[in-house]
Amino acid sequence: MIFRPERQTSGRGSRRMQRMDYATPRRFYSAHPNNAALPASPWRHLPPPAPALRAVVIVPAKDEAASLPATLAALAAQTDEHNRPLPPGCFEVLVLANNCTDRTAAAVRDFAAAHPALALHVAELTLPPTEAHVGRARRLLMDEAARRLELAGRPNAAIISTDADTRVAPDWLAATLRELARGADAVAGRILMEESNRACPVRRCQLQDAAYQLLRTQLETHLDPQPHDPWPRHHQHFGASLAVTVAAYRQVGGLPVVPFLEDEALYQALLRHDLRVRHSPAVRVFTSGRQQGRVAVGLSWQLREWARLGQQQLLVPDPAALVHELHLRRQLRRHWQLAQDLRLPDEEVIDVETLPAEVLAALPGYATFGACWEWARPLLLPNPVPQVPLAQAIQLLRAELARAPVAMVGS
Repeated sequence: MIFRPERQTSGRGSRRMQRMDYATPRRFYSAHPNNAALPASPWRHLPPPAPALRAVVIVPAKDEAASLPATLAALAAQTDEHNRPLPPGCFEVLVLANNCTDRTAAAVRDFAAAHPALALHVAELTLPPTEAHVGRARRLLMDEAARRLELAGRPNAAIISTDADTRVAPDWLAATLRELARGADAVAGRILMEESNRACPVRRCQLQDAAYQLLRTQLETHLDPQPHDPWPRHHQHFGASLAVTVAAYRQVGGLPVVPFLEDEALYQALLRHDLRVRHSPAVRVFTSGRQQGRVAVGLSWQLREWARLGQQQLLVPDPAALVHELHLRRQLRRHWQLAQDLRLPDEEVIDVETLPAEVLAALPGYATFGACWEWARPLLLPNPVPQVPLAQAIQLLRAELARAPVAMVGS
């Protein structure tokens, strides 16, 4: 896994997060289903959704009065694939100003007054201390977005998340909707650093990490290709650009309410339900490189880690372990498909000896492959995963790609 954007958890001082990322299935803080302590809905003042509504963009914001105008300006300037302004009423923006001590809500209201063509709504809320985190704020927003889209009779419309320090590309919304129209249940956008931060002292670490993650992704596309997420694709699935249909959102039970990494938790829930997540390079956003962020674990945290590590050697999982994992995952998927009486791709080779008998015996009990893989992964893979220096891993990945067979879409 990689943090926002090009974020990673390799290197000294990051061992706990590294184990979460690569050596074991994802485990997150338990959700908080009891909302009795939360204030009443802050959205009661909203007008009914427009009949043409196709998407709701949600933006959690805590003390973001300085950054929000640029974020909102990028949303107000959305165009279609022909560079024409989007028609009024096809999307709206919800901003939740939670636990703010600045003029965050006032900045949104000022922007709305100056841009009446943008359907922009803001709510203010003070969450109790145990709930005052981005996971709860984003969940409240996504729940309201789902409710409004259902009210408009559009269960296949999009809930699209971004962040208050992020500027979306002019065709961000159009590109996202285009991927959903092609059959994706969710779309993860490419998250890039703003140009003004390219001189950051940690930029070299960031670029090396990006190269490593993209090479990992390309190798995955070769060794265990997925028809709904072909190459070219990327490796990020974070709240700065993450869209999901209302139907898929309801199917997974909503966004997990966790203090941080709530976007990663939602991504894992989507995989667990075998929903189709597209990592689209056509969907792009640009985010700030500030080192003082609003969450405990995020891009700002990662930048501080890179700055602290300085010239120390960064360690990442050995690519040989990735190759082993991808081969096992592909074999397990084929065995699971057989157990579910599903048709295998033509001429697919099944290696019975690569999987333990107890794993094979358990396959019929899993309704989705995602849940099956989450269970089987820690039984099949070593823990901890062997580590190698980042520069060496990049060389090894390039060598593996040179040997890898060409992936066939739909294989």
